[in-house]
This record gives sequence, structure tokens and C-alpha cells, in this order.
Amino acid sequence: MSVKKTSGVLVAYRRQQLRKLWLLLFLIFLIVATILIDLTIGPADIGISDVVETLLWPAQSNSLDVAVIWQLRVPQSLMALTVGAALGIAGAEMQTVLDNPLASPFTLGVSSAAALGAALALSFNLTIPGLPAEIGLVGSAMAVALACTALLDRVASRQGANANNIVLFGIALIFSFNALLALMQYLVSASSLQLLIFWMMGSLARSNMTGVAVVSVGLLGVLFLAMRQAWQLTALRYGDERARTLGVDTHALRRRSLFRVGILTAVSVSLTGVIGFIGLVAPHIARRLVGEDHRWFLPTSALTGALLLISASGLSKMLVTDTLLPVGIVTTFVGVPVFAWIVLRKQS
Repeated sequence: MSVKKTSGVLVAYRRQQLRKLWLLLFLIFLIVATILIDLTIGPADIGISDVVETLLWPAQSNSLDVAVIWQLRVPQSLMALTVGAALGIAGAEMQTVLDNPLASPFTLGVSSAAALGAALALSFNLTIPGLPAEIGLVGSAMAVALACTALLDRVASRQGANANNIVLFGIALIFSFNALLALMQYLVSASSLQLLIFWMMGSLARSNMTGVAVVSVGLLGVLFLAMRQAWQLTALRYGDERARTLGVDTHALRRRSLFRVGILTAVSVSLTGVIGFIGLVAPHIARRLVGEDHRWFLPTSALTGALLLISASGLSKMLVTDTLLPVGIVTTFVGVPVFAWIVLRKQS
């Protein structure tokens, strides 16, 4: 290859990388703008200028505005940000290591598994002495979610397993975990039942800064580990055989990735309930924006998931003004048509 042609390829590559960087910055700008809009929506009529003033100079702002913004709306918006990003990364990794465009924590039963674990902690008041209640919720959800990902790993690693087998197995897991959740609803007290049903719908109503901190720690830790294996995940998109020729231990990579998925799903579901389809839709949007290079695909999936859930949070408050509509209902209404489109496109 001539020097001139090589130089042209390098220039084109750098322009492509710069375009992706500007895209990430634009997504961050959209997220910040959407959060500001989300903070203005609610029963208390607070304009965007008052929101900005309350965020920047709370000591000089109206005490009621400070209470509404900082104690109620900011924790909910930050929880939507972190949980949306976590589910976006979880879905991206699942679709990569299982080589399945329909894979996500919601569609393959990992969310239902985490829901069962967290429901056990909620119903029977399982806590870790000396630690916040959120830690007990996360620990119980994580135990069951990781067991579910281990089962998915066994099925995906079997000789002859394909995408359809994995989806069918995931559907079986969803029905199994949902049956156990239904049994728990039948057995628990009336007060626990009301809390359990509302939590299973997926809601940001119980958000607090402790929960946000827990999700943030899990998100940043998993994102750091995933980005260290970005090139291996990219190689895996070209098939197990080709990845192995490049020195990738595909079995170990798959197990580690599914372990990270279990952690992200557990911390998200244990604190907000089951929020569906974010982990399915966000990676598809990210893949169309930046392609399969996981150095860009993973952070773009995180930002896209965050933007989707923050938008759903604002929409849920706009649709029902006198109460807080569970955000999981909104994401399901949006996600089902996308899921159907993916299935139909895959069959065509």
C-alpha cells in the first residue's frame, strides 16, 4: 500500500473516531437537557429557571423548591440516569456474548431472577446487620440473578446451541421466576403485597441518594472492567472461532461478561423494580450510531439507555399528573413495538 493511500486511510479513521466522540458529547448534552426538563415536571409547578437556580444556589432559593428538587426529583432523575446506563450496558454485553439481537436482562429472565431475589428480601425483611437496607436488597437480588446468568452460560456453551434455543430457555426462566413471584404475592401480608406489586411494575418513587450511590458504584466498576475487554468483545462479534484465533478465551470472556450482567441487573432491579426493554432497545440504537467497536459501543449503549429512561421518567409524570405512574409501564409500551420489529426483521 502506498504512503499516500495509507495516509488517506489514517485520516479517514481519525475523522470517524472524532465523529463518534462528538456523538458521545452530543448524547451527554441531550441527557443533561432531558434531566433539566424532567426536574420541572411534577405536581409542584417549578420553571426551568427556578430549577437551575435551586440546583446552583440552593441557599438563596425558595425552601419549598429546594425540598421538592433536592429531596424528591434529583434522586429520581439520577436513579433513572444510572439505572438506564446500567441496563444499556447489560443488554449490550448480553447481545454480544450470546450473539443474539433479542438478548437483554428483561427478555432472557435475568430481570425476573433479580426481582425474585429482591422480593424475598422485601417480603421477609432480609438485611445485613450494620449496613443500609439497600445492600441487603442488592445482595439477595444478585444471588438469584447470578444463578440465572450461570444457567444461560451453560445453555449458550452447549454444542449445537443457537439463538433460538437461548431465547426459548430465557422465556422458560421468565415464566418460572414469575410463577414463584406470584406464589410470594399469594403468601405475603396485605401490606407487603401492595409494596411488592408496585415495586414489580418498575418505579423510581423509592429513589434516594443511597440507592443512587449503590447503582453508581456497580455501574462504574462494571464499565471499567468491560472497557478493559472491549477489543475481545469486538472480536467475539466475528464468531467464536475467529476470536479464538486472535487469542481470546471465549468461554472465560462469556462467563465474565454474564457475571457483569448479573451485577448490573441485580443493583438496578433491587432498587427500582423490573424496568423492561431498556436493555434491548438501547444497544440496537447504539449499534446503528457507532457500529460494533465496543470501545464506542459500550459507552454509547450506556448513554442511550440513560437517555431513554430519563425520557420515560418525564413522560410517566406527564401522562398522570396526580400520582407517580410506574416508569416500567411506559418503557414496556415503547419497547413492545420495537421488540416485535426486531423479531419480524430477524425472520425476513
